[in-house]
Amino acid sequence: MNRHPRALVCAAALAFALTGTACTAAGGPGQPGPADTGAGRPVIVIGSFNFPESVTLAYLYADALAGRGYPVRVLPGLGPRELVDPALMAGLIQLVPEYTGSALEFVSLGRVSATASVAATDAALARALTGRGLILGRPAAAQDGNAIVVTAATAARYRLGTISSLAAVASRLVFGGPPECAERTYCLPGLRLTYGLRFRQFVALDADGPLTRQALAAGDISVALLFTTDPAIAAQHLVVLTDNRGLQPAENVVPVLRQATADRYGPGLLAALDAVSARLSTTALAAMDAEVELGNLDPQAVARQWLRAAGLAAP
Repeated sequence: MNRHPRALVCAAALAFALTGTACTAAGGPGQPGPADTGAGRPVIVIGSFNFPESVTLAYLYADALAGRGYPVRVLPGLGPRELVDPALMAGLIQLVPEYTGSALEFVSLGRVSATASVAATDAALARALTGRGLILGRPAAAQDGNAIVVTAATAARYRLGTISSLAAVASRLVFGGPPECAERTYCLPGLRLTYGLRFRQFVALDADGPLTRQALAAGDISVALLFTTDPAIAAQHLVVLTDNRGLQPAENVVPVLRQATADRYGPGLLAALDAVSARLSTTALAAMDAEVELGNLDPQAVARQWLRAAGLAAP
């Protein structure tokens, strides 16, 4: 599907927003990063998607850079990929923590299919970014993909264990997820093409957020799209339906940044980003998600605590 017209509108909207919105520095709300001292080095603006894990990841990479003296600012919760990635391509922001499979589908306009192979998906994404002025850092071992989830009661009532098992009852069920789910290859369109699922209704809620979880618990929706690292899955005893036909691809966390930014600051910049990715596991990411979403802790504070534990904090 061609998303260019929408992408251009989104990038223009973000450009307007950037002219009137204060940034959040890695040094703390409303304070400059350690190297943002008027020394002539442009600030590296790091954007995140509009869900808590992405915000935490943005602070992980930002604070790791700030600890090495790079001038950084974070713009948390900018919006969905359709807004953030075009802004990165346009140079309005300089770095985004991405997820390899979904990024590949977006950048290639659906022409290149991601697979479950980490190496193949990463290589395909690097090729797709060629000519766009963007490069990849090292992909982390940490992955976070889409999860099709039901309550334990719904799973028992309809004998659900796999996504395929939804076929017999989907026409009676309401599906909930982020608004962009209706257009995403690995969400509703993929569920239709790969599994033949057509739900009675789709309810646009939020990206792995409280609205979706509340609607599922209240019975307003029967099936939900959450993320695999969502701590509510275990806390609320939700059932993740097995993706038995392999719709979901590898979704490793990876920093995507402007080539011009990497060239301007030299190899130390990528080395600092790669040091974070080298230590970031799915278990660690899920634990940080739990602290932010269940413990109501500040994403930047959680990121800094992990960096200290990983030996990546500033001396």
